[in-house]
Amino acid sequence: MDETPKSMSALDNLRKICDAHLKGRYRITVIDLLKHPQLARGDQILAIPTVVRRLPNPVRTIIGNLSDTARVLVGLDLRATG
Repeated sequence: MDETPKSMSALDNLRKICDAHLKGRYRITVIDLLKHPQLARGDQILAIPTVVRRLPNPVRTIIGNLSDTARVLVGLDLRATG
């Protein structure tokens, strides 16, 4: 896994958001694109860190360190806007 400060911050922020809003109803899989670059094409990943929410449909993607919780919740469709 890319252990840059930005990537580690994104993973930590994602875990906190999921723990607070999904309470055990989630699974996080970290993929090292340096080891598996072909996986970036399938999810059309152009920047890292990127989070791809596959279920429920539709697939949602968000890029960055995930420090803006409200933006992440809306971006991943975990909470309605407004």
